Amino acid sequence: MKTQSKLYFYLTISTVLLVIIAVLALNTGVYDFGGNSPFKVLWQYIKGEPGLSLSDKYVIWDVRAARIIMAILIGSMLAVSGTSLQGLFKNPLATGDLIGLTSGATLLAAIAIVLGGHFKQYLPEAVQFSLVGISAFIGSFLSMMLVYKISTSGGKTNVVMMLLTGVAITAIGFSITGFLIYISKDEQLRDLTFWNLGSLAAATWTKNSILAIVLIISYIILLPKGKALNAMMLGEKDAQHLGINVERLKKQIIITVALMVGTCVAFSGTIGFVGLIVPYILRLLFKSDYTFILPLSALCGSILLLTADTFSRSIVEPSELPIGILTALMGGPIFIAILVKFKKSL
Repeated sequence: MKTQSKLYFYLTISTVLLVIIAVLALNTGVYDFGGNSPFKVLWQYIKGEPGLSLSDKYVIWDVRAARIIMAILIGSMLAVSGTSLQGLFKNPLATGDLIGLTSGATLLAAIAIVLGGHFKQYLPEAVQFSLVGISAFIGSFLSMMLVYKISTSGGKTNVVMMLLTGVAITAIGFSITGFLIYISKDEQLRDLTFWNLGSLAAATWTKNSILAIVLIISYIILLPKGKALNAMMLGEKDAQHLGINVERLKKQIIITVALMVGTCVAFSGTIGFVGLIVPYILRLLFKSDYTFILPLSALCGSILLLTADTFSRSIVEPSELPIGILTALMGGPIFIAILVKFKKSL
């Protein structure tokens, strides 16, 4: 099978699997549609047929369907961001949550939640509406720049320094967020708890529209970079000899990943390890061929997060388990496996 045909085959299989999981997710929940199946109710809503109650419309469209789409979008972006960073730094541990991007985004989002009310009225209306999202992006970007500056010397990135810098950023973020929790009001406390544990319960179609725009822009930039990331595996000098503009590639990936991680954190809170789990599994199947790993990670990230979210809604019904707990339970053992496998090179 030719390389391109092989890629399309795996993309098709992944798409079919994602659709199956989405169907199961739509059917998962404690709400009773009066004997009708959720699929029938959704079809009636899409066709605009009369007779549906307001509660049926709200649950099927604004709760379940919106949440499924958010899981697909965020899972995809988190996986692609992790894959891109790992290819850029030649480091299987370079993911947004492990090197501090998620913590930086969460910290500035928390500051915006608790302290934003004191200066929000002085900002333009458009900025007021998206203050938390903008803050999360700035936090993610600043964390990425700090990690890169500290861990990179002479064009080479020190894996240990990268991880330790991420640990330091996470510790600082945890302590400041803890202080903000201490001084926050009840409503702010609920929001901060949401950020720390991660959840898709606040999904809306407005948020999904913003996520979709960020995803499209980011993928236009990142998905064609598979060959460039393959060249980076040879080293920066060899990549330059092959015609890769390394500095431009770094800037594009760093800024785009910061945008994706910041947007995801702004809408879902801290959901860790998606960018670690997906590339690790794909690398077992396709080695380090980023022309395969990069596009497949977009679909496999959606599959992973949608599956985890469906479990989080069903295992403790009628309540739900924060999705960040499930992804951490899955990612922890894989993190240890990577450490053991690469311990001689760390």
